[in-house]
Amino acid sequence: MNNIQSYIKENKDRFLNELIELLKIPSISADSTYKNDVLKTAETIKTNLKKAGCDMVEICKTDGYPIVYGEKIIDKNLPTVLVYGHYDVQPPDPLNLWNSPPFEPVIKKTALHPEGAIFARGACDDKGQMYMHVKALEFMTSTDQLPCNVKFMIEGEEEVGSSNLAIFVKNNQEKLKNDVILISDTGMIAQDVPSITTGLRGLSYVEVEVTGPNRDLHSGLYGGAVANPINVLTKMIASFHDENNHITIPGFYDKVEELSKKERAEMSKAPFNLDSYKKALDINAVYGETGYTTNERNSIRPTLDVNGIWGGYTGEGAKTVIASKAFAKISMRLVPHQDWEEITQLFKNHFESIAPEGVTVKITPHHGGQGYVTPINSIGYQAASKAYQDTFGKTPIPQRSGGSIPIVSLFEQELKSKTILMGFGLDSDAIHSPNEHFGIFNYFKGIETIPLFYKYFTELSK
Repeated sequence: MNNIQSYIKENKDRFLNELIELLKIPSISADSTYKNDVLKTAETIKTNLKKAGCDMVEICKTDGYPIVYGEKIIDKNLPTVLVYGHYDVQPPDPLNLWNSPPFEPVIKKTALHPEGAIFARGACDDKGQMYMHVKALEFMTSTDQLPCNVKFMIEGEEEVGSSNLAIFVKNNQEKLKNDVILISDTGMIAQDVPSITTGLRGLSYVEVEVTGPNRDLHSGLYGGAVANPINVLTKMIASFHDENNHITIPGFYDKVEELSKKERAEMSKAPFNLDSYKKALDINAVYGETGYTTNERNSIRPTLDVNGIWGGYTGEGAKTVIASKAFAKISMRLVPHQDWEEITQLFKNHFESIAPEGVTVKITPHHGGQGYVTPINSIGYQAASKAYQDTFGKTPIPQRSGGSIPIVSLFEQELKSKTILMGFGLDSDAIHSPNEHFGIFNYFKGIETIPLFYKYFTELSK
């Protein structure tokens, strides 16, 4: 598209400052303390979509946080792209591991980001990547180069399961009608190795509770005589994997898709340095399911991980008690064909079956979603590939991601359209972790590449 690089250069400081102001708002959907901040963020997105050129923008109420919907319809006979993103962010804990406050964005140069990166919660996931689309629309409308119709659906509950978005999608199929869905909430292999995410893992997230005695007990008077829920829970968790790190829940692997040698060989072409991987994480060895590479373990294989565990006394000093209860939060990343509700039930049945006498257990499912695979022979994928070729000078590599965007499978089910995942983050951007950041190069490269997707998708749709 004409003059896109010049437009970005002329507006570089403004584009950065607008994103920084958005990142200052602590839109933490998981913590009700921040309710007003989440709502403020929705209003800010609405304002910015209007400024970018949407003819109609509205805040759609749900039973939770609202969805910001906007559209620019230039000709109903032209293709329509639906852009999805989210404005909520993960909690920033643990705060003491941040090098700068999570909601006071700073720009710092790093080895991977010599042009600088914005450090803040939500910088990459997903405010920075979502806002690339807003600025891309601004370029296309202000230069009269928008080749098709565009709709925006930006939600505020992605980090807590998107349950209200699912209802919204089912009830607004005509409003959301589109020819392709475009999302930037994933990453690429490296700054000089563009990639398009073609697969996402599903998710089942549960919380477990183990209860022993009816109150905390003196560990001297009762130790050894009653079941300690923390001891029991840790043993139960330890039994979830065998010596090959294979998950032991009966039926867990029944529907797991086994990729062919050819597909695995294609995956292995992606640049990967094991030593650099270990160095970046400050670990001396990798870990995982026997028989698979690191990149296979974190993308095409299912997992079970404890995300948090607590119980008893954790304050300063000593308190000699046997806790009445112990808790853990557990996530299972699933591959295509594994149904998250079925896996949740299998987990529940297994957890209950291995509980020893002397304790009772409770399993609370939180949220989940199905895995997703998009074909590389679709018009949407071809348009994205051509866009990357123009801006990076090389063909992007199709790549399966280990992450989950549960709503994507629902989009296909309800809206009957494919999703294209054009992510511009890096694995090293520390999403969900302290010191999350997003490269300035990546931010502007996204703004430069997205309009070309619109151009090529419109041309290929004729």
